[in-house]
Amino acid sequence: MSTNTKIGFLGLGHMGGPMAANLVKAGYDVLAFDPVPAAQDQARQDGATVVATAAEAVAASDIVITMLPNGRIVLDLYGEILPAAKPGTLFVDCSTIDVADAKQAAELAAAAGHRALDAPVSGGVAGAAAGTLTFMVGGAASDFADALPLLEIMGGKVVHCGGAGVGQAAKICNNMLLGISMIGLSEAIVLGEKLGLTHDKFFDVVSTASGQSWALTSYCPVPGPVPASPANNDYKPGFATALMAKDLVLAANALRANGVDGQIGQLAAEIYTRFNQDEAGKDFSAIVTDIRKRSGEED
Repeated sequence: MSTNTKIGFLGLGHMGGPMAANLVKAGYDVLAFDPVPAAQDQARQDGATVVATAAEAVAASDIVITMLPNGRIVLDLYGEILPAAKPGTLFVDCSTIDVADAKQAAELAAAAGHRALDAPVSGGVAGAAAGTLTFMVGGAASDFADALPLLEIMGGKVVHCGGAGVGQAAKICNNMLLGISMIGLSEAIVLGEKLGLTHDKFFDVVSTASGQSWALTSYCPVPGPVPASPANNDYKPGFATALMAKDLVLAANALRANGVDGQIGQLAAEIYTRFNQDEAGKDFSAIVTDIRKRSGEED
């Protein structure tokens, strides 16, 4: 893909902003829009061309990337911007939304004469800044091939998972497992505390035993064993509890809609939804502090 390709980027928050900046660094002309003035200012500093409206960004672009909070916003925005786009524009939605919403977005794009991919990401803010995100992509193979050069700039791994909506399916399955893993790990850590097992010894044993997990070895929820984990920085996200709660609710809805007996997945959604009421801005690994409090221990 030529760097003469114009990229519209809508949604310049904690994830979208660094992703757009990496495209600018790679030499692309990025037309950026976000309603938040601070996000606009940062995008200008990063070298993007900030425009007044989403439709203005789309009208001049060959590929449009969106990174938005939820499916309702994605669908509402598509209703606004699809008529403004040049015929055959490729829309790449990197938001994490319901599978049904992703399929509807693709249908709306096709009906308007455009192309669409769902391409949610894993890797958090650090991955967005470093350009090491994992992209899980749903849509036509030919459209995936057209988007791949851009996705490889923003990510370290890009997987074409299947047709429309299947990228979102991969994302919610992954995050359901991650949420379940973090809850189980945190319960085990608090049990170890009750039984006199120090965090360091817990880590030394479990990190090389059958209970090993990414949640432990890369994102340990207690300070000490993994210096880069949010637990060593007062649980500043990372991946916020509000986002994990949202993703687990999406997964729980999908479990029910598809007749899956997903008892643990649904319970994980309930646990994080409750925790989110008080700690939405904390990293999701802070669930260990909630389990500790509910177990009668001081935080």
